[in-house]
Amino acid sequence: MAYQLSKEHQDFRAVMAEFAAAEVAPYAADWDAEHRFPVEAVGKLGDLGVFGLHAPQEYGGAGDFSSLCIAIEEVGRADQSLGITIEAGVGLGINPIATFGNEDQKTRWLPDLVAGRALAGFGLTEPENGSDAAATRTRAELVDDEWVINGAKQFITNSGTELTSLVTVTARTGTRPDGRAEISAVIVPNGTPGFTVEPGYHKLGWRSSDTHPLTFTDARVPVDHLLGELGRGYAQFLAILDDGRVAIAALALGCIRACRDLAVQYAGERKAFGTPIGRKQGVAFQLADLDAMAHTADLLVYSAAAMRDAIDEGSGPGMAAYKRAAAIAKLQTTGYAVTATRIATQIFGGYGFMEEYPIARFYRDAKVLEIGEGTSEVQRLLIARGLGLDVE
Repeated sequence: MAYQLSKEHQDFRAVMAEFAAAEVAPYAADWDAEHRFPVEAVGKLGDLGVFGLHAPQEYGGAGDFSSLCIAIEEVGRADQSLGITIEAGVGLGINPIATFGNEDQKTRWLPDLVAGRALAGFGLTEPENGSDAAATRTRAELVDDEWVINGAKQFITNSGTELTSLVTVTARTGTRPDGRAEISAVIVPNGTPGFTVEPGYHKLGWRSSDTHPLTFTDARVPVDHLLGELGRGYAQFLAILDDGRVAIAALALGCIRACRDLAVQYAGERKAFGTPIGRKQGVAFQLADLDAMAHTADLLVYSAAAMRDAIDEGSGPGMAAYKRAAAIAKLQTTGYAVTATRIATQIFGGYGFMEEYPIARFYRDAKVLEIGEGTSEVQRLLIARGLGLDVE
């Protein structure tokens, strides 16, 4: 599906690029070194309306997915950690409630989330399962009009910040007639007794994003905190994950563009054997590869985003085509990002191995793009199944 960014989208890109240059890039290295969550920057993003870009208009949002991808890409060019904070805040925080919440839940939680005054996480992954999310062990038992939750989650983004207001968790709520687990989604507000946010991880990359393991020990929430239909929690998660894949692809695109631009600048300044290294074919061809990857990733991201916007408007090729485009976009762009950081680091030589240069940070940040919100192997599985292959 062809796409053409509108004049409004182009103007918005300029706004986000200016914000990233002034409010993100000068501080990203310090946030990373200190493993510090940038609360002030998140608040400024909220003031810009970034967290509401794909949210329903009746709750203060803009309902435009392409704009969200632009925001993630431009912020991600300066700081991948802040880019994933936006992506998870919208895709895993706002989207489940906006898509499956009842009117009371939307009225209670969405205004602050959309305005960026609060953040929410989504507790799916567990210590003993990752891609096999259907193997959830956390349990939620209905006792006297309350859900009593016991279990553990891990790698949960935006779950322990001073802005975090809730985490939506998947949990077993019973057994289906075919013997498989009945999995539902339950909203657990921050501060619920028995809900413990464990100390954050010491991560290789995304160091200034917020990521924690969570523990639930007889954590009780009212019965009306069930999100969506009983027993549909896993299916609901799968339904929102497609948008997350495209948004991660946008983050990967920001990484690729940053690597290309930094490497081109360095190759024009660094001299070897009396001439800038960019004049050497060995370097110039690598820069050409970076540009080709950036161009291809751009096409994959924004053609998929255009599909999503068309679906929201009641047109377009439909969800099946969008799911395929989302999986392909995530698979290819995240792979390109990992390769782009390796190439850029090689061009920088020994300097690329020094933390004083942003290339080192992008190199560390890139790998998780192939893991989070569906590994590359899962994307290949989805694409293969779309070809009609009965693959496990």
